Amino acid sequence: MARVDGVEVRVGDYVSFKSDIEQGGRIYKIEGNRLFLEAGPNGFEGGYIGGQDTTVQRAEDCWLEG
Repeated sequence: MARVDGVEVRVGDYVSFKSDIEQGGRIYKIEGNRLFLEAGPNGFEGGYIGGQDTTVQRAEDCWLEG
């Protein structure tokens, strides 16, 4: 179980994170506090993960919109 902003997140949820720039992704897998995220059709942006389709972020480094 992973928590973002104190809320339990599940596969299919959308979270935001910062990797060079603020962006977001949909969770496709969770392992402990690691969230495996997939980007939209154009991939992620920025200098670190720009163009990649997936990334792994720590839950504590993510936030929920709204």
